[in-house]
Amino acid sequence: MAARSWSELSTTQRRAVTALGVAEVALAVTAWVDLARRPARAVAGSKTRWAGVIAISWVGPILYFTRGRLPRT
Repeated sequence: MAARSWSELSTTQRRAVTALGVAEVALAVTAWVDLARRPARAVAGSKTRWAGVIAISWVGPILYFTRGRLPRT
């Protein structure tokens, strides 16, 4: 499947791409805000490393929320 330019997409496809982009950014921002507010002792590893991992597409924020946060005690 060849890549298509934005102008070649239908209105529905453009809306879907936009919605997925907004969801991805919202997920990343939520993860970064959580990371910034969470004490370092409550994060599995380096906060700096997790900040970089979060920047990786959908995978980064999901990894942070599933593996980067330590359970509350």
